[in-house]
Order: sequence, then C-alpha cells, then structure tokens
Amino acid sequence: MPRLFWKFFATIWLTLAATLTVIIVIVNLFQIPPPGRNREYQERAIILKLTTNVLARDGEDAAAHFVRTSEDAVPLGLTLSKIADSTVCGDESTAEARSVLKDGTCYRISVAPEASFFLNIMDNLALLVPWLSIFVSSTVAAAALARYLIRPVVHLRDGLSALAHGRFDVRIGDKMAGRRDEVTALAHDFDSTAARLQELQDAQQRLFHDVSHELRSPLSRLQAAVGVLRQSPARLGAMLDRMDREVERLDTLVGEVLTLARLTAGSGLPLKTQTLDVIELLNEILGDAAFEAQAREVSITTAVDGVFRAEVEGELIYRALENVVRNAVKYTADHSFISVSCEATADRLEICVTDQGPGVTRDELERIFQPFSRGKDALPRGGYGLGLAITRQAIERHGGRVHASLPEAGGLAITLELPRQPRSFGRDFT
Repeated sequence: MPRLFWKFFATIWLTLAATLTVIIVIVNLFQIPPPGRNREYQERAIILKLTTNVLARDGEDAAAHFVRTSEDAVPLGLTLSKIADSTVCGDESTAEARSVLKDGTCYRISVAPEASFFLNIMDNLALLVPWLSIFVSSTVAAAALARYLIRPVVHLRDGLSALAHGRFDVRIGDKMAGRRDEVTALAHDFDSTAARLQELQDAQQRLFHDVSHELRSPLSRLQAAVGVLRQSPARLGAMLDRMDREVERLDTLVGEVLTLARLTAGSGLPLKTQTLDVIELLNEILGDAAFEAQAREVSITTAVDGVFRAEVEGELIYRALENVVRNAVKYTADHSFISVSCEATADRLEICVTDQGPGVTRDELERIFQPFSRGKDALPRGGYGLGLAITRQAIERHGGRVHASLPEAGGLAITLELPRQPRSFGRDFT
C-alpha cells in the first residue's frame, strides 16, 4: 500500500505547502518587516518624523537640541546636517533619512544605517523560522493523517487476501484502534461476512462428512447381503428383499440431499409461485398423518379451521409442512397426542406443531435445523435428520421463519411463520 500512502501524503502536504507559500508571498509583497525588527523600524520612523516637525516649526537650533535629547534617551544614530545644493532638497526620502527645506537651507535628517549584514541574515532567519516550523509540522501532520487513512485499508486488504486463500477465521474489527467511523463499520461488516463464510464452510464440511457416513451404512449392508448370497445362494429371496430396502433407503437419502442442495443453491432464484390455500394444504397432510399415527395409537389434530390464500411455491411448502408433521408423528410417545394450531393475520400465517416426545435440550433448539442433526435423546425411528433443515430452507425462501421451543408440558413445538406474499430470502446474521 506504499503508493496509496504517498498519494495521500503528497496531496495533503502540497495543499499545506501551497497555502503557506501564498502567505509568504503576500508578506514579501507588502514588505511586512520581520517580527523581531518591527519595533525598531517604528522607532526610526517616529524619530525622523518628530525631528522633521521640530525643524520645520521651530528652526535649526530647536531641532539640534531635540536630536541631542533624543540620542541621550534612545541612541539611534540620529543626525542633523546641511546640504549645499538646495535644489535637490526633498527629492529623496527613505526609511533612514529625510530632507527638509527651511528658510532657504536644505537640511538632512538621518538615523544610523540598518543592522549589519550578519544581523540582516539573522532577521531573515527569524522571518523564516516560523514558516520552516510550519512546513515541518505540516509534513508530520500530513504523514500522520495519511497513515491514519491508509492503515484500515491495509487491514482490509490483508483480510480480503486471507478470504481469497480460504482462511475465513481472520478478523479485522479489533485492529481499528478505537476508531468510530464508516471504515470501522466496514471492518465489522467484513468480520460478519467472514464469520458467515466460515459458518457456511463448516456446514459444508459437516454435510460432506454426514452424507458419506449415511451413505456408508446402506452400502455396507448391501455388501453384506452380496457376501451372504455368495456363500448361501439358497437365501436369494430374503437377500433380494433386504437389498431392495437398502436401495430404497439410498434413493430416499439421495433425494433428500438433492432437495436440500437445490434449496440452498437456488436461494437467489425467483420462486415459481401460485395462489394456494395453505390451511387446506395442511389439512391434507394432517389427514394422511392421522392414518399413519393409528399404528402407535397416536391421535393428532385432523383439521384446522380457516382459509389462508398465499402466493407460494406449492411443492416447497408441502414438503416443509409434511416434514414437520411427520417428524412429530415419528418422535412423539406412544398413546400420545399431537396438537396442530394455526393463527392467521392479514399478511401472515403462524402454524405450531407440538408433540409429546422426548424433546431436546435448550442448546439443541437451533442445531436440530442443521442437516443430519437429531436430538441426543431422540430414539432411532428412521430418517436422516434432513427434514427440519429442508423445512427451514423452504420457509425462509418465502421470507418466513421457523423456530423450535420447549413447551412446559414436555415434548417439542415447531413454529412456522409464513407471509402471504414472498419476501426476499435471507436470514439476518448480524
């Protein structure tokens, strides 16, 4: 970043230098005396003027007496002399001498010459010292200001370089040295972006690990079935049935993974919406779920009253609702009850599904929405832990939200909030 630093430095310094140069030119143009010599020049001018006035009004004797008295008080080398050629009297008048014509005689009033050459140099240096000091201080100020402006840019460049190389653990917000400006806000936005990218990378790695683990189990069972067939061809029928089940499990798993991948990858694509009654769609799912729950003597709310017509992508919303309801049927206790309620407003529908299963711990309320995640105390009842992840992705693509809670009576409650009109997709991670 040295080039940008020198650009900032040169711009600031040249601006200050140009301003000071203009001031110096103005000072020289109007012949402003050096600060240390200003009083002496004023004294010379006053003495010459007074002597001139005394000579013109009272004559030579009075002027000579004034010169002697003045020299005794303030010795400036004041002298009074006559000029033989009176025709040139009054032609020359300088800061050190005056010519006065009195009674036909030309008098010359003068003071001692200016200081010596050495003193003149000192006067000039005295005049230059303030400006040199200002130039030095402006140089230091320009360097400090340029460094102050460039430092956060350097940190941002280093952070972006780290992101480009796949290092998402870099943070630069704590390097802003107490700044409170737009650059600091940009640094914190960078940290939020890096944290989100790190979260996505961790989720991707975890997904790869979980998918490989879930695929390995049915593949191992298929390999075992093939091994049994080679040793005992007579068990062909039983092994084929087992292989069919494992292939079906593989097909289901791949379908769930593809659905989740499609939802994640297509988060920026527009939804293919149509107007549907979401409550009617929910009642269809509840009817199917009630039939399946009979095997475990589980009762469930079979119908919800009301109408809520919304612009939704039907397949996604159906999958989202079905996953939550079937998840509740799967994990609720035998001989228990599943409650489903809806609360509709002008622009929003809230659906709450509550089961009486083992539930989860409070620190797992968010984790159960991650792919291949289940509660620690959940009994193995099939499935791959992708249902709630798909539900959250589908609802959030419509601008809604999904969250879990723990009812006081036990179990788990999943709440879905769906807007009547789709909104921009994306959770707030700030």
